[in-house]
Amino acid sequence: MPQRSVYASISAPTSAATSLGQHLRWQLILTLVGFLLLITMLGYSTYTVSTELIPDRGGVFREGVAGNPRYLSPLRCQGDHDIDQDLCALLFRGLTQIDNHGRVVPDLAESWSVTDGTIYTFRLRPDQYWHDGQPVTADDVLFTISVLQDPDVFSLPNLASLWRSVQAEKVDDLTVRFILTEPFTPFLDYTAIGLLPRHVWGDTPPVELAAGSLDAFPVSNGPMRVTEITADHIRLEPNPFFAESTPYISALEFHFYPDHSSLFPAYINGEIDGISTILPSDLPLAQAREDLQLFSTLIPGNTQIIFNLQNPNLPFFQDVKVRQALYYGLNRERLLDEVVGGQGVLANSLLLPENWAYNDQLTPYTYDPALANQLLDEAGWIDTDGDGVRDKDGRRFEFQLVTSDNITRQVLVERIALEWQALGVLAVPTQATIQGLVSDLLTPRRFDAALISWETPGDPDPYPLWHSTKAEGGGQNYSGWNNEEADLLMVQARSITDEEERKELYWRFQQIFLEEVPAILLYHPVYTYGVSERVQNVQIGSINQPSERFANFSDWYIVTKRVPSNQVPTLAPPTPPSSQ
Repeated sequence: MPQRSVYASISAPTSAATSLGQHLRWQLILTLVGFLLLITMLGYSTYTVSTELIPDRGGVFREGVAGNPRYLSPLRCQGDHDIDQDLCALLFRGLTQIDNHGRVVPDLAESWSVTDGTIYTFRLRPDQYWHDGQPVTADDVLFTISVLQDPDVFSLPNLASLWRSVQAEKVDDLTVRFILTEPFTPFLDYTAIGLLPRHVWGDTPPVELAAGSLDAFPVSNGPMRVTEITADHIRLEPNPFFAESTPYISALEFHFYPDHSSLFPAYINGEIDGISTILPSDLPLAQAREDLQLFSTLIPGNTQIIFNLQNPNLPFFQDVKVRQALYYGLNRERLLDEVVGGQGVLANSLLLPENWAYNDQLTPYTYDPALANQLLDEAGWIDTDGDGVRDKDGRRFEFQLVTSDNITRQVLVERIALEWQALGVLAVPTQATIQGLVSDLLTPRRFDAALISWETPGDPDPYPLWHSTKAEGGGQNYSGWNNEEADLLMVQARSITDEEERKELYWRFQQIFLEEVPAILLYHPVYTYGVSERVQNVQIGSINQPSERFANFSDWYIVTKRVPSNQVPTLAPPTPPSSQ
């Protein structure tokens, strides 16, 4: 066979392979060019299409609190144990809640009506559920009230005494009616108590429910539910059946510490993201940290000095001029700045300015030592023997000023004693435990003067603390103040429902109180809360108590994601609650 034919048979496939290779190279080049063009276009769009960071779901918020929970029950979180109140606010809801103006607004109830001042009819919202998926109904309301009304329940005297005088009845599955024996406008405050699920605890004796902590993992109807509890923390996660918005943050953990002074060091060590209470002593250090957000708000209540007006061995306190002189003789602003660390606002009334019944026409007491000395002279208290202490009819102006063993209050009474000493008044600072102050001194009226604090959220009714009938028999009118006109105003105001009429009565009461001075009002407390800067959109407005700091917890977030600006969701502004 000729060589040429052999050569031809070999060269033909080689030429085809060369052509195919060239074709593949062009495809590769075109692909590479297209890829580079795509990269260029994407890079260009990055610079021309704006993006924004928006909240995303995830993250755990860890907050440090003082003490351990005692009761995971809405019936037992009404006291002064902060962590119990924090948990109840997140786990349980009542028919109503109290807003920052002292008004009662809807919660589980969508509306209510009042007939003749004694019949309260509540209509529940239909879209409320326990975290096990069961609906909240009128049966749960009546079951909760039946526990409080049980004659064998003695552990909840304040709640039980009120509810035992109320007739409760079911109208239908979402409607309940309460019938009072007489008009009592502050009754609405009591409807804010959290409910118990009848389908879970219906067979448990009321005494056990009222005294115990229910369960480590209670079935709740609030925005959160308990998923874990250990010796050093409790973990809450969103209630999957909560009708309102779902939090961005996946879980909230309360970490337990022995006291409030342990919280700031725990934050510095990175153990927690939130500090439940910033102490005045920690405030300067907290303010210096760039990674810590601070939120401050007034709390309804006041710190005051009460006088024992019923003790005949203390004649100076029975003279209104003397009480006014002691008021004028205190530099309250200096005390706030130097002792309380600015964690307070001067109080001129028992009520906060935000309260709907606050009298903004009151003339406050200012620091005026000259006027104080003049009033004491006019009252006949003069230093006759030159020993630096005023006296009258052989009695020295000397008494004990007692307070609790809180360090800030101890320093406060010492400074107050120094300021009164400049007037020739000898106040001897003394201290007692909180329990001892109440049980051993205030309740039996075995005190001269006392520096105490009251928390007064809700209805502005001063009757329990200042009506003359509460001056004995274990009542809380510890000073024994008795003013006939003030008594009448308090009785009238708690028996009518018209807010404007009540406001007029309370305005007059505040005037009388300021003139009579059964107590020297020092300041309204300021609550300061600390949160790491990594937690965003935290807002703390006016609140009734620290546990309400989580009112908008669903809006807080830790995790974010980036999306094009035209894809950012538009959030509707929050709708303020209405009363009825």
